[in-house]
Amino acid sequence: MTQEQYQDAIEWLFAQTPNYQTDGQKAYKPGLQNISALCEFFGNPQDKIKTIHIGGTNGKGSTSNMLASVMQEARYKIGLYNSPHLIDFTERIKINGKNCDQNFVYAFIQQMKNLPKDLQPSFFEITTVMAFEYFYRQKVDFAIIEVGLGGRLDSTNIINPLVSAITNVQLDHQDILGDTIEAIAKEKAGIIKENTPVISGDENLIVKNILSETAKEKNAAFVDATLIETSLSSDLKGIYQKNNIRVVLALVKELKKMGVQISDIDIERGLQNVGSNTNFIGRWFQFSEKPLIICDTAHNQAGLEIVFEQLNEIPKTKHMILGFVNDKKIDEVLKILPGNSRYYFVKPAISRGRHPSEYEKELQNAGIHYKIFDDVQSGYQAAKQDVNENEMIFIGGSNFVVGEFLEKNLQN
Repeated sequence: MTQEQYQDAIEWLFAQTPNYQTDGQKAYKPGLQNISALCEFFGNPQDKIKTIHIGGTNGKGSTSNMLASVMQEARYKIGLYNSPHLIDFTERIKINGKNCDQNFVYAFIQQMKNLPKDLQPSFFEITTVMAFEYFYRQKVDFAIIEVGLGGRLDSTNIINPLVSAITNVQLDHQDILGDTIEAIAKEKAGIIKENTPVISGDENLIVKNILSETAKEKNAAFVDATLIETSLSSDLKGIYQKNNIRVVLALVKELKKMGVQISDIDIERGLQNVGSNTNFIGRWFQFSEKPLIICDTAHNQAGLEIVFEQLNEIPKTKHMILGFVNDKKIDEVLKILPGNSRYYFVKPAISRGRHPSEYEKELQNAGIHYKIFDDVQSGYQAAKQDVNENEMIFIGGSNFVVGEFLEKNLQN
């Protein structure tokens, strides 16, 4: 396989199947019938591996990577399935921090071209079964599977995990999951399985009650991670990671009950070496020190509120590079923007990316100092010219903004 053949295969994958990240709601294919048929076509690899299922509105990526790091420190071979990717497709499927082999991806996509005609899988369904098959072939000890969207009808919900976790429930994807916390919590609770312990990381009593009641109905042990007291920290530096660490500790405790050998040293080292163990980037990621440049993929209101709160605690003038997709409620974001900042609004380079000129009236009404750019890199270059070494740059608002920035600049 040549690099050109690999790129052609990836382009075919994106072109032939709808992809939620770029196409939005029309790409969402709820239900497990299609993924069930697809997995059966490949011999149901998901039933041949031990899995851990992690869902939630925010924090599931960080939590799954922290848990993977801890288990790697305990000398287990760990598969990790996350989405979306920031730079390269193979980031979605990793084993002990190493991206999925491109030769495998290429060969798997060739197999997809021979599917029965009655099977028309979505992009996410294909990548999900690809992960299951890769983890099975590579004989991982455990596979940590992150929910794509929602829970109950998500493609990943075909697995029967050892333990599940729901990090939190916030308003996001209301056009698909429902427009209330209660409705979304019920969708997230859909990953709770019969007789399978579930960890809850949400402090909202409404959410706790829904998750605990669902667990009770399924005869599943309900563990409230918010009750855990710990002084442990992580190399993932966002203030929101404190809650995710509690969820990881609760997951580890349940796994140890099942005979999985993980020591306190493994936990401490795992939490402190997430970046090096799993190559996880994008969450409060420090790109440079002088000037300080921070990237964060927080994109829904709850996530942005926490990140902006942390930015407000940094006593520096901030140059904020922000971009959004079409369904973002800009007026709500403008209400929580950090103070002492200059803004560079950019258009993410995807079909769902929203050009700042479309919401410029709202920017004018907000009374902020801003500039508008056609792409992320142009906004970054302008911010670089404006910033001095005692100030900082922040890049965020969307996975795609961070991904574009890192793709252009991480290796330069």
